[in-house]
This record gives sequence, C-alpha cells and structure tokens, in this order.
Amino acid sequence: MPSLKEVRSRIVSVNSTKQITSAMKMVSAAKLRRAQDAIVRMRPYAEKLQTILGNVSASLDSNEGVYSAQREVKKVLLVPIVSNRGLAGAFNTQVFRLVRTAINTAKAGGQEVSILPIGKKAMDMYRRSGMLNDALPTDLASLFDGLSFDKAAPVAELLMEQFAEGNYDRVVLFYNKFKNAAVQITTEEQYLPIAPAEKKAEGGSKVDHIMEPNRATIVEGIIPKSLKIQLYKALLDSHAAEHGARMTAMHKATDNADSLLKDLKLTYNKARQASITNEILEIVGGAEALKG
Repeated sequence: MPSLKEVRSRIVSVNSTKQITSAMKMVSAAKLRRAQDAIVRMRPYAEKLQTILGNVSASLDSNEGVYSAQREVKKVLLVPIVSNRGLAGAFNTQVFRLVRTAINTAKAGGQEVSILPIGKKAMDMYRRSGMLNDALPTDLASLFDGLSFDKAAPVAELLMEQFAEGNYDRVVLFYNKFKNAAVQITTEEQYLPIAPAEKKAEGGSKVDHIMEPNRATIVEGIIPKSLKIQLYKALLDSHAAEHGARMTAMHKATDNADSLLKDLKLTYNKARQASITNEILEIVGGAEALKG
C-alpha cells in the first residue's frame, strides 16, 4: 500500500488537473456557442447554393465551365482541415485516417498526390511526408485566428487557380462536419471540379435553367464566389466541431478525475486508518511491556 505522503501528492495533482480540464471545458463551451451560431446561419445558404452550383455546372458547355471540367485525374490535391491545438479527443485523428485512405486509393490508381494542410496539427502531421508542394503556402494555421470570409477567400482563389491552370485535376476537402456538441461527422467533399447535380430518375422532368444576365457573368462572377462560400462553410464546420469535440473531451476528463479522486481518497483513508491502528497497537504493546 502506498504511503500517506504519496497518496496526498497524487490527490493534489489530480485535483489540479481537474481544475484545468473543468476550466477548458467552460472556455470551449463559450467558444462553441459563437461558432455554432455562425455555422447554423451559414449552412442552409451554402447547401442551397451548392445545389444550384451543381445544376448550373451541368448545364454549361465544357469550354464554359472551367471549374467543372472533367479531366483524366493524374494529380490530386487533398486539403485536410483540422485544429491548431490538441486536447480534442479523436477530432484530428479521424480526419488523418480519412486522408490516409484517400492517399492509398489515389496512389493505387497511379495518381500523384499533394497535400495543402489547414491547421497546425495538419502541418505537423505532413511536414515530413514529402507530399507538400513548395509552391503552395504553409502558414494557413492563422486562418482560425478570427475566422472570416475575407480570410477564407484567398485560399479558395488559390485552389481555383491551381485547378484552372491544370496543376491539379481534382481537389478534395477533408474536415469534421458539426452536428452537435457530442457528434462530429468526418467528411470527404470534392471541391473541384464542381460535381454536377445528380440526374433524376428515368421519367423525371429535365430542369431548364434561364441564366440572367448571361452565361459569361455566371461563370466569371457567381461560380467563383460560390466556391469561396463552400470553403468558408467547411472552415466554419470544422471550427465549430473542434470546440464541440474539445468540450466533450474535457467533460470526460473532468468526470474521470472525479472518479480517480474518489478512489484515491478511499485509498488515503484506508492507509490512514491502518497507520492509526498500528500506532495504537504499538502503544498497547508498550504499555503491556511496562506492566510485565
């Protein structure tokens, strides 16, 4: 049985850890509220816009839709979106696992794979992988410091430029989609080329789109703006999911600390009781010896 001093030391240590995890839980809960409000407001607009984007893309000719051009896939750019910090359970690991599967699939098909990491943990993960492109930025972790559309837009423009110039034939986003504080859905989403809308079942009516003011304006203005919004939505989703995952992880850590404290206090009381019993026995034994 450990000594009283050792048990007391562990109780103090676990109690300190509990205070830290409890404080982190409250901080994450406060940040989650703001991040959740942002993605809940953005998601309906972004999802409807994505549907319209797919419909419009399907109606454009191959020479008009530069961002919907279906080419033979030889080079793939994977964009994992994770957090800058840890202590969020399996939040980052789930994305890395999905990216690893995509890398293996692409290489099995003879495709060249590059990675554009967003988030410090992604940069740390893939720094020595040999899949980072020197022509692409490596300081995208700062996106989450005051996340806004203005910060996301240049990254989306970079992705569109790389695809339009033919440097990559496919661009895929990997991120955690926010569902609620306890549930995050790991998502693989094709960013470029724009996936056309799913065809209706046989016998369904064909939708005829009237484009105003004209096709050129749609291609040059609306489609790029829509793609920027899709990336911004993915960043908002990941940001909210991160705080939800961290809040849940810190809540579990606090509960585990409470359980451990109970066990330690029980062990301490047993050790203290045993120590007192031994002292009484020594006193009684000494008294008996004096009588003798």
